[in-house]
Amino acid sequence: MNAQVACLLVLGVGMGLKAQQAAPEKDVLIFTNGDQLSGTLERSVGGNVVFKSDMAGEITVPLSQVKDLKTHGAFAVLKHGVPVAQSKKVVPAPVEITTETVTVQETAQVPAQTVPAKDVAYVVDKQTFDSALARDISFFRGWNGAVNLGTSFTQATIHGGTISTGVSLIRQIPVVPYFRPRNRTTANFLENYGVLTTPAVISGTGSDEQAKTSIMHADAERDEYISKNVYVLATTAFDHNYSQSIALNQLYGGGFGWTVFNKPLHQLDLKADAHYQRQGHFDPSLNLNLFGSTFSEAYRRSLPYKMVLTQTAAFIPAWNDFNAYSANGGVTLAAPLFKRLALSVTALDSYINNPDPGYKKNSFTFTTGLTYALR
Repeated sequence: MNAQVACLLVLGVGMGLKAQQAAPEKDVLIFTNGDQLSGTLERSVGGNVVFKSDMAGEITVPLSQVKDLKTHGAFAVLKHGVPVAQSKKVVPAPVEITTETVTVQETAQVPAQTVPAKDVAYVVDKQTFDSALARDISFFRGWNGAVNLGTSFTQATIHGGTISTGVSLIRQIPVVPYFRPRNRTTANFLENYGVLTTPAVISGTGSDEQAKTSIMHADAERDEYISKNVYVLATTAFDHNYSQSIALNQLYGGGFGWTVFNKPLHQLDLKADAHYQRQGHFDPSLNLNLFGSTFSEAYRRSLPYKMVLTQTAAFIPAWNDFNAYSANGGVTLAAPLFKRLALSVTALDSYINNPDPGYKKNSFTFTTGLTYALR
């Protein structure tokens, strides 16, 4: 029995020593005033160090307050203005960060190198670097967005119902939000459809009468950034609006966009393009081939209690037919309910200056429903 106990003790001590040896070493952040924190460097972006402390949690520290920080993990040092193709060749290694410099420690793969802190755009860990920059991301990865659904039904003498559904997708590369974007792809689909049936005994026409509404919008856009805030874009859009005599409106074009600001609290984009537009009416004799432009803005704002407000507006003149202009706008408020599920309220307004005779120029839709965030 004593021998067995002794063997167990030796085994336990050995396992404990291995666990201690396997535990990663902590990084130590030394402030300019002499204070120290132990933990792990998360990243360095925009002149700030993000450090996960054992005691204080994740904190953001300006480089001006960092006297010394040596990492035990491997990090990639990315300089300002270096093309993505060259950034992919960077080999992550342990680094030392001070107020003035970032030094890459010598390893078997890379020599020691010291870079002025003002020339460094990012210091990112190996895992993030490999997944977001070093390898090309497949088309099916990195998508974000939401799916929403709203319905209403009436069963009485006059009966019918409406359904509203939509899908909004966005994919920005690199997928890590604090990296400067290289490109962005968006796709949206929206359908509001309703039928209301009036029995013949009430309509007085000898047969049931149906009132229909059908408003469909779909679009896709690809943005390629040429600077931090400016990008070129290619866009296409399709619209069908039963209440405005539009059988199918098609738009194909390209232009420029400007991200005025992109902050955690809010974001604003302004865009302008030149396009070809095929305006298809219910009456084919009124169909038009138009050459015009779209001037638009898109705004997003985070509100208290994790609510999100999004707003868009666009003006679409036709340069070869000044009478065939249109405009649209929308506002959506999403309030979280449970995890990825949210309650959404949307108001959409569409205006066309040249509908078929007998149709109104303006169409307004107000819908409520549930929204599910994809991630």
